[in-house]
Amino acid sequence: MSDRFAELRSSIDRIDERILDAVNERLRLVEELWRLKAELGVDRVDPGREQEIRDGLRALNDGPLTDEGVDELIAGLLTLTKREQERRAS
Repeated sequence: MSDRFAELRSSIDRIDERILDAVNERLRLVEELWRLKAELGVDRVDPGREQEIRDGLRALNDGPLTDEGVDELIAGLLTLTKREQERRAS
């Protein structure tokens, strides 16, 4: 394989590692937020906030990811976050 091929794969691997680190940090913060919400008697899930996240990230996105792709990414991330928090709570 070419050097460029190896370089591209290596760059993608480094990005994947950053994504993993960011998701783990997000999970830690959400866990803390959910504890605080429980103390305050606030619902864990806030559909308005979820829409704010989508809207904000769509506004920041300069592609090549489409708006639909941003929505799919966030939907998957929110689903994963909720599922992981439930797993950790059990």
